[in-house]
Amino acid sequence: MTESKVSVLIPAYNEEKYIFETVTAIISIPEVSEIIVVDDASADNTAKLAVEAGAVVTSMPKNLGKGGALNKGLEQVNGDIIALVDGDLGATAAEVKKLILPVLEGQADMTIAKFPRARKKGGFGLVKGLARSGIRVFTGLQMLAPLSGQRVMKKEVITALGGFESGYGVEVGMTIDASRKGFSITEVEVNMTHAETGRDLSGFLHRGKQFVHVFRVLTRRALKR
Repeated sequence: MTESKVSVLIPAYNEEKYIFETVTAIISIPEVSEIIVVDDASADNTAKLAVEAGAVVTSMPKNLGKGGALNKGLEQVNGDIIALVDGDLGATAAEVKKLILPVLEGQADMTIAKFPRARKKGGFGLVKGLARSGIRVFTGLQMLAPLSGQRVMKKEVITALGGFESGYGVEVGMTIDASRKGFSITEVEVNMTHAETGRDLSGFLHRGKQFVHVFRVLTRRALKR
C-alpha cells in the first residue's frame, strides 16, 4: 500500500508577523509532504517570508477571501490528505500533527481542532452559537469548535463537496456537507493559539462579518432542503 501524502494549505492575508514561524513549525512534522501558502493579496511581506520559511507560495492579484483562497490552493495540492491551517498559529502549528494522525490511521475522515479557552474576552458567543445551532439542526452533531479553521481531511471529502464555501462560512458549510454525505468527523483537543480579536471596533466588525457569512451558509442549506 502506498503511503499517504499530506498537503498543508494555508490561506494568508497580511500575516507577516506569524507566517514564518507557522511554516517552520509545520515543516517539523514528518508526515507533511508539502506546504502551500496562498497569499491573498497581502499588503505586507507575507509571501516573501513564507517562501523563506520553505513553503510554495501562490500570490493572488486581488483579495478572494478565505474560501476563494482555499479553492485556489486546492488546484495545486498533490496529497491524499489535506490539512487546512491558519497563518497566525506560529510555533503552535506543530500541533497539527494531532489532527493528521487520526486521518492517516483511518479513525476519521475529517478532524477539527478544539482550542483551549481563549486568553482574552472576545465576542459574546453569537457567531459560535449560530454556527453550533445550525450544524446541530442540519446534522445532529454537537460541535464544541464549529468555527475552527484548523482541519485535516481526506482529499475525497473535498472532492465530494465540490470545493470550499466562500467567505467566513467555509468551516460551517464544510462540516454540514461532509456530515450529510456520510463522512466521519472528530474534534481533537490541541494546544494551539492564534491572534485573537478583542472587544474593540475591529473585533466587532470582524465578528459581524462572520455572523453574516455563517447565516448565509445556513440559509442556503435551508433553502436546498
